Amino acid sequence: MFEKLKNKLKQIKERITRKVAPEPVQEAPPEAKPEVPPKITPEVPPPKRPSKGLRRAVKRIVHRELAPGDIEDIVWDLQVGLLESDVAVPVVDHIIERVKAGLVGRKLGLRDDPKKIADEVLREAIKEVLKTEKEVDLLKVVDAKRAEGEPAVIVFVGINGTGKTTTIAKMTRYLMGHGYKVVLAAADTFRAAGIEQLEIHAERVGVDVIKQRRGSDAAAVAYDAIAHAKARGLDVVLVDTAGRMQTEVNLMDEMKKIVRVAKPDMIIFVGDALTGNDAVEQAKTFDQTVGITGSILCKMDADARGGAALSITQVTGKPILFLGTGQGYDDLVEFKPEIILNALFGD
Repeated sequence: MFEKLKNKLKQIKERITRKVAPEPVQEAPPEAKPEVPPKITPEVPPPKRPSKGLRRAVKRIVHRELAPGDIEDIVWDLQVGLLESDVAVPVVDHIIERVKAGLVGRKLGLRDDPKKIADEVLREAIKEVLKTEKEVDLLKVVDAKRAEGEPAVIVFVGINGTGKTTTIAKMTRYLMGHGYKVVLAAADTFRAAGIEQLEIHAERVGVDVIKQRRGSDAAAVAYDAIAHAKARGLDVVLVDTAGRMQTEVNLMDEMKKIVRVAKPDMIIFVGDALTGNDAVEQAKTFDQTVGITGSILCKMDADARGGAALSITQVTGKPILFLGTGQGYDDLVEFKPEIILNALFGD
C-alpha cells in the first residue's frame, strides 16, 4: 500500500535528518609544546579557558536553529512528490505549511535525534489531514436508532465501477458480525444488472433484498425497504443507488429524491482509491449535492500512490469510515489514521 509515496517520504525523511544533524567541529591540530626540563616538584597549571572561536562553534551546534533557506530544497521535493501521488493541491499546501512550521525556527541540540525529528514532523503533518473535527461511529448510530425502535437507514452513493454494491455486501457482513439484522434495498433501478448483482451478494451473505422491476421509482424501493424493516423488527436498511457521474443531472436529482423520501441516518460515498484525485472531486460533488456523512475507499490494497486517502477528509471535511482491502466479504477495515501512517512510515 502506498509504495511510491512511502519511498518518496523515506527519501525526504533522510534529507531532513542530514539537514538537522549537528555539524562536526573541526578541531585545531595540537600546538607543538617546547621541551620543559623536568622539575622535582611540578606544579599543576590551572585549566585554560577555551578560545572564543571554539566556544562560538560549540554554541552554534548545541543551539542550532533552522532557517527557511535550510529546507527550501527539501520542501520543494516533498511538494512535487505529493503532487505526483495525486494528492489534492489544497492538501499538499496544508502538509507543506505544517512541515515548515515544524522545522523552521526549531532549535536543535546535540542530544536531539535528527531521524526522530524528521519522522515526527512528517507524521504529524500527514496525521493532521487525516482527521476531522467531528468523528462518526456507525455502530453508535445504529444503536441509537435501535434504542428508539427504528431501523437505521444508510444510503450509499458513488459512480459506476467503484465497488459500491460489493461494499454494501461487505457492510452487511460487518453489521451481521456485530449482531444486527439487515435488509438491502435495490434502489439502483437504472439498470437490471444492478438489481441482479445485489441479489447475488445478498444470497451469499444471507439477507433479503427489497426490489422492484427495472425503471421503477428508486425512492419507492427505499421506502418499501424501510417499511419492511419496521414490520420485521430489523435493525439496518442499506440502500444501493444507481452509480452515476456527478455531472449527470437527472440521476443526481433522483438521488436527492431518494434522500428526501428515505431520510437516511447516514449517506456514505464509496470511491475507488486508485482514481486518486478524481475520487476526491466526486466525493466533494456528492457532498455538495446531498451532504455525505463520510467515505469508504475501495481497492486500498492496490493503491501505490495514496492521493485519495490523504485528500478526501481534508477536502470534504467528512471522515473516512472504512477501507476496502480485498475482494472478500470480510475485507472491510474500520479506518484509523494509524493504518495510513504505518503504511507510509513503517519499516
